[in-house]
Amino acid sequence: MLDVLDDEPRAVDTHAHQPTGVFLEDAGGEMMQDAAEKFGATLETNDYEEMVAEYREAGVDRTVLLGWDAETNTGNPPVPNDHVAEVRDEYPDFFVGFGSVDPLKDDCVEEARRCVEDLGLSGFKFQQIAQGFAPNDPEHRELFDVIEELGVPVVFHGGNSTLGAGAPGGRGLRIKYGDPMLIDDVAAEHPDLDILLAHPAFPWEKQQLAICQQKGNVYMDLSGWLPRYIDDQVLQYAGSILQDKVMFGTDYPMIEPAEWLADFAEHTDYPPEVQRKLLWENAEAFLDL
Repeated sequence: MLDVLDDEPRAVDTHAHQPTGVFLEDAGGEMMQDAAEKFGATLETNDYEEMVAEYREAGVDRTVLLGWDAETNTGNPPVPNDHVAEVRDEYPDFFVGFGSVDPLKDDCVEEARRCVEDLGLSGFKFQQIAQGFAPNDPEHRELFDVIEELGVPVVFHGGNSTLGAGAPGGRGLRIKYGDPMLIDDVAAEHPDLDILLAHPAFPWEKQQLAICQQKGNVYMDLSGWLPRYIDDQVLQYAGSILQDKVMFGTDYPMIEPAEWLADFAEHTDYPPEVQRKLLWENAEAFLDL
């Protein structure tokens, strides 16, 4: 365990999914199974009580629980935003609920308003490859205008996706939508919208670092990869020029918190003050905890 977590078990995971069938089986469908088979993983469902206990044992105090709606592009049912809110309400001191809206649905703007104004969700998650959309397309500007007006942050997927990996045609998913340069336009047009780019953005790591450096409203997390596999330049920037803009994330249940934190301790050598920023201080500021 990291020394900084021995005395202050307060790490914040900015990127976790449901460990239940609502995400792993229903919303994920065949494309999720493809990813598991490609990387030799087993998709075992869990319940939220066990998830919270696992996180607490690892020294993680708060976790962002992400919604998911890619129904138009994939045909799979969403993780309902009401479900995210219900789980958040059951564990209010642990989960921070982020909704999801399908940008290809006619009611996406109305659903975004409902998520914040009625359900009290704290932000939004977009997975552009699964959802099949380019965030900088003018047809989506109204959606991001409204989210900016609502005053909540958004998480965008950065980089390639393992969904559909190895399947013929990748199940029709297009990785071009994971290019973080598409988010640069959104950040420029919506300066009051705080944006978190999830994952180290392989194979566009340098582009994502450049955006985070240049756009004051863009941040990134280290989810989806064990630290040993993250590009050296990403880790170098995380400990120096971007130490106030990079955050801890797992991509649970694909990566478990104890595993990620142990790998972080073994493969990085940041001073304690930087560890605190990366593991919780930056996230607490970004999420206004």
